[in-house]
Amino acid sequence: MNTEIDLYGVFVPALLVVMLAAFALTTCVRLLLARVGFYRHVWHRSLFNLCLYVIVLGGVVALGLRLPT
Repeated sequence: MNTEIDLYGVFVPALLVVMLAAFALTTCVRLLLARVGFYRHVWHRSLFNLCLYVIVLGGVVALGLRLPT
């Protein structure tokens, strides 16, 4: 995962794109959890959201490594 993506002449690290995708997925999951009422059972919401982001980021990276290039 040592690549860069060219966006109109600006080289962006691939990890930044993966992190943005993980953030978008985490935001969707957070909204779903808030709508269901899951956060009533969470002790520290911010810490839970950080851990959720790290888990989703790890999943996105793992999926990215498995995809053929």
